[in-house]
Amino acid sequence: MSAVLEIDSLSAGYGGRNVLQDVALVVGPGEIVTVIGHNGAGKSTLLRAIFNLVPRREGRILLEGRDVKQLAPDRLLAAGIAYVPQSRSVFPGLTTEENLNMGGYLLRDRVVFAERMERVRKLFPVLQSRAGQLAGSMSGGEQRMLEIARALLMDPKLIMLDEPSIGLAPKLVDAVFQTVRLLRDEGKAVLMVEQNVRKALAASDRGCVMELGRIHIEDAASRLIDDERVTRLYLGKR
Repeated sequence: MSAVLEIDSLSAGYGGRNVLQDVALVVGPGEIVTVIGHNGAGKSTLLRAIFNLVPRREGRILLEGRDVKQLAPDRLLAAGIAYVPQSRSVFPGLTTEENLNMGGYLLRDRVVFAERMERVRKLFPVLQSRAGQLAGSMSGGEQRMLEIARALLMDPKLIMLDEPSIGLAPKLVDAVFQTVRLLRDEGKAVLMVEQNVRKALAASDRGCVMELGRIHIEDAASRLIDDERVTRLYLGKR
């Protein structure tokens, strides 16, 4: 399987301190890889470093074999990497439809934009029924789906999700992870950071455990769920 994303010897941080240390990671097409770990382990910094939002970085970041480490975030988006941050990023005073239109601001071909918009509407029918509703008045789960749908308008090769289920009711958590599986079924590569360890691993193909800025364990997600170290440290079992 050829890699969509390949990270090699990535170290990154702020000021004089590295948060990430010599990280190596590969994500293939149609694959969900979830990074778990305690708060402060460097998980969110990893996604931000890939998206060139961390000031100091060393190592290589390859997208389908192309070194993209020096690209600014808007050029990374155009190249095929989408990033949905942990904090809500919808425009609350705009309607759902207007938020989606903002997602295609880099597209100049209106025919392509219309085709992608139609595809997104089919993937997320709830958003079509909320087209005229202000995004800020929607539920947390609907806002998260809107953020993901907006990212899909650029037809990214890789989608990075930072804590997609944070702050959501259990029923909405299930809906978000079902959406993540839909992305995989569409052939997208998904790199996800998530605190809801059991549900995230259940939705994933592979998992990585990050501690103190390094990846210490990497395995098939199904095996990590039953790994004694993971169950003891992250699933609350002994």
